[in-house]
Amino acid sequence: MSRPTEVWCANNNLALNTKKTKELILDFRKKTGTHIPIHINRTEVERVASFKFLGVHISEDLSWTLNTSSLVKKAHQHLFFLRRLKKAHLSPQILENFYRCTIESILTNCISVWYGSCSVADRKSLQRVVKTAQRITGSSLPTIEAVQSKRCLRRARSIENDSSHPSHRLFALLPSGRRYRVLRSRTSRFRNSFIPAAVTLLNSAPPEL
Repeated sequence: MSRPTEVWCANNNLALNTKKTKELILDFRKKTGTHIPIHINRTEVERVASFKFLGVHISEDLSWTLNTSSLVKKAHQHLFFLRRLKKAHLSPQILENFYRCTIESILTNCISVWYGSCSVADRKSLQRVVKTAQRITGSSLPTIEAVQSKRCLRRARSIENDSSHPSHRLFALLPSGRRYRVLRSRTSRFRNSFIPAAVTLLNSAPPEL
């Protein structure tokens, strides 16, 4: 942390708590050098391998196994209540509503951010929870992939229609006016991220009436 930043925080009544501050380094270079530790008020900031931000576990290698395992564990805890409602002989519609409000909302938390880069094992782990809930409710439930595609497409159209959004310029139409320009990507990590995936979905989705 540079000295000017500390001075600015002190002048604007912003207290920096070093104990609650963590450093997470994302470095995908083949040859990585030594990273100089960050200091705040002469105290070194703790460096961590993962960090939970707004309910999402972000790892230093941007693998989402820790995040998905945390979501699956939390969803399994709520399956207990779904089984209890089933034993109370509630209607399938009520069971499905409970699933959508409590379990699906957990599994799909910020799904547009991380699902595209999930491993096959992580996706199967998420889908197993859906299959278990499907057996309990006796209803056909949407797959995690279907929910992700729907939300990603909805978010992409929202950005496309909002000219003030910082990512609005990334959704540019080709001269034909029918398809969007696909962003060039050298790595699968970037290709599976939100913007390239959203552009692909927009190009494959039927036009809105």
